[in-house]
Amino acid sequence: MDRGHGISEGEATRVWVRVALNSFGGPAGQIAVMHRILVDELRWISEARFLHALNYCMLLPGPEAQQLATYVGWLLHGPRGGLIAGTLFVLPGFVSILVLSYLYVAYSQIVWVAAALFGVKAAVLAVVVEAVVRIGKRVLVNRVMFGVAALAFVAIFFFAVPFPAVVVAAGVLGLVGHSHPAFQVIKPRTAQDKGPVARLDAWLDAHPAPLPTPRRSLGVLSLGLGLWLGPLVLLGLILGWEHTLVKIGAFFSQAAVVTFGGAYSVLAYVAQEAVGRHGWLTAVEMLDGLGMAETTPGPLIQVVQYVGFIGAWRDPGAWPPWLSGLAGAVVSTYVTFAPCYLWVFLGAPYMEWLRGRAALTAALSTITAAVVGVVLNLAFWFSLHVVFTRGAERSGPLGTRLYLPELASLDLWALLIAAGAMVAMLRFHVGMLTTLAVSAALGLLRTWM
Repeated sequence: MDRGHGISEGEATRVWVRVALNSFGGPAGQIAVMHRILVDELRWISEARFLHALNYCMLLPGPEAQQLATYVGWLLHGPRGGLIAGTLFVLPGFVSILVLSYLYVAYSQIVWVAAALFGVKAAVLAVVVEAVVRIGKRVLVNRVMFGVAALAFVAIFFFAVPFPAVVVAAGVLGLVGHSHPAFQVIKPRTAQDKGPVARLDAWLDAHPAPLPTPRRSLGVLSLGLGLWLGPLVLLGLILGWEHTLVKIGAFFSQAAVVTFGGAYSVLAYVAQEAVGRHGWLTAVEMLDGLGMAETTPGPLIQVVQYVGFIGAWRDPGAWPPWLSGLAGAVVSTYVTFAPCYLWVFLGAPYMEWLRGRAALTAALSTITAAVVGVVLNLAFWFSLHVVFTRGAERSGPLGTRLYLPELASLDLWALLIAAGAMVAMLRFHVGMLTTLAVSAALGLLRTWM
């Protein structure tokens, strides 16, 4: 069914599979992939509508890239389309990390795997930088937007201001200054705009979304909460509330609600609790899991599956370890991503109804500029930890927080691979998968030399 916009569900499914298989590099890289395919290449959705959806997903707890795929899938084919898009976005990563988790616990001394992951991790830095360039050149069109991006970067990188606070501050600034042209960056398409209209936009403009009814919202909320928490309650009644699988489900259900601020803030919270409080795995094992998630397709937060697998494998009870690990992976994945559909299906209709309002458009424009600063922070954070093997956090003047790498720990191989990947992607526009494959080969070469 194409709902009249000419994009069939089968065609959309094939595209979502393609997006999922190319979604490496964390949320910044994944959003860049979706933008390139959906906006630039296929012209299914306009720049303005894509950023409108992205900004809403940035405000939600959980993986924004997966929620963005769900949002666009919902625009295309309703709830069924959202479920298809969101699930396919997660599926390749789930299969990859499940296999790698088993190999990790069974064969933890696989040198060639670690070598390949080293090369890919260095290349992922180029993916993040490309996302900064791609988003920035479309949003940073005046001094005000540049200033917002710079302030967001300084707030997070030097003062560790929480991401939600940055988003709220940017949104308030946009609301206050919405009458000034500098804040009206994300603009809906008008009849005077040149060029072809995006296929989905043309249909949506002809069929504007009505204001959702309270009855509809209550129904979505009730159904979503039931599907999310119902299986966990059933698991507790069958296995007992102290069973490892129930504890894993309860913890990641809580994490799905309280973790704002992008993938790395989520992972910081998960690592602190899973390692320090629950003892499901060690800090070194947590870092290895992060490496898996960074170098496999799908959301970076998919590392929760690895944590669930290791925790259940270590405490299988009466079950075989492999079966307990599989169950832990399934439970942790389900309770992490189930609420994502609820947030999108509940809030997206309101966001579409509000689309085009001057005040909201200005707020979302300012938030998008702030996101550029946030992603730039991620690029700096990532580069410092990839190119340098050691470093320490220091307190600076005015309460600043500075991460100072040890210059002697510079890894020339990581620097050369990252630099080569940047040149390949930014200068010669080499595809992401090709760049990652060559980088993995260079990582293997480093080990053999």
